Amino acid sequence: MSTTESSSAHLETLRKQAQDRLDAHAYDMIQWHFHESTGCPFWLEKKAELSFDPLKEIKTFDDLRKFPLFEDEWLRGGPVRRWVPKAYADKPIYVFETGGTTGIPKSRVVIDDFRIDYELFSETLPDKYFPRGSNWLMLGPSGPRRLRLAVEHLCQFRGGICFCIDLDPRWVVKLIKKGWMEHLEAYKQHCIDQAITILTAGHDIKCMFATPKLLDALCLALEERKTSLRELGVTGIFSGGTEFTPQWTRYAVEELLGGPPEESGVYMTPTYGNTLMGLACSKPVTAADGYKISYYAPQPRAVTEVVDFDDPMQPVPYGETGRVKLTTLTREFFVPGFLERDEGERELPFEKYPWDGVSGVRPYRGVASQTTVGVY
Repeated sequence: MSTTESSSAHLETLRKQAQDRLDAHAYDMIQWHFHESTGCPFWLEKKAELSFDPLKEIKTFDDLRKFPLFEDEWLRGGPVRRWVPKAYADKPIYVFETGGTTGIPKSRVVIDDFRIDYELFSETLPDKYFPRGSNWLMLGPSGPRRLRLAVEHLCQFRGGICFCIDLDPRWVVKLIKKGWMEHLEAYKQHCIDQAITILTAGHDIKCMFATPKLLDALCLALEERKTSLRELGVTGIFSGGTEFTPQWTRYAVEELLGGPPEESGVYMTPTYGNTLMGLACSKPVTAADGYKISYYAPQPRAVTEVVDFDDPMQPVPYGETGRVKLTTLTREFFVPGFLERDEGERELPFEKYPWDGVSGVRPYRGVASQTTVGVY
């Protein structure tokens, strides 16, 4: 057997193992969410409307296609306790919200999911650039967003202390919609000033989270002050947002950060995530690959598929463009077939993540013109 054939056979084995894990996990999660003793009121009530019995008929992940698509509106408004699984009724509950760019914010209840998701993500960060025990700066949305608490937990899990700035993304969206660009610039500068104050206060911060737009603004502001993130001691940057494109990534690595990590000493990892899914990691981004960014969901806890624009039950061929469809499968939260406001290209599995990925993530063409991305 040739090396290529051996590698292909190995990947196929990994894919089969991952699929088996996903099928077993999907079955367990359905048993949990639709059993009277553990499920949440929403799904227990919804069960009566379904044309099938989930407890008997859902055996594999593919069987989840029996469910109708998950409706956006179900998460807008309360009562929010209808989403709390009975098994967790006495636990302390968080509520996390989306940005509210398209109406009433979507909200979801959380107990430990954000901690679990970010502890798994922690294992993907190279210690060389994200040293354990390091302090972090969170330069992103605060308030009822999952992101701030999640980044703070990531920092604490790795042994550090997290510094956060005050940032209301809903105010940013309002400023953009009103065309108050002078106010927008002033608010952005206010956020960047907070970040620079923290970075220059002797707190020994080596790692940070920032959205692409804020990272860009921060680096340019530091340049005006004749310094840089590297000179201030930052070596690892975790970033996420819809502005990640190969072009922007090239610009960030080569212009803002001073070159690839082996030259600049600063490592940036793009991620794709949201309140409903958690966090999808990226395949290593390199100049040799044209800075292409491919994301892989944290299976089996969440699954992303790239589906046909007209038939969301049908995946597109590899390399083709479609809409991103999310399925979330944790004990705290079950979302079957949620059509995201994103589109992209379907990517092949690879050894580290032996399941489908998505690249070129951008706002879905059907809503892009009505959506304001703000700080992201």
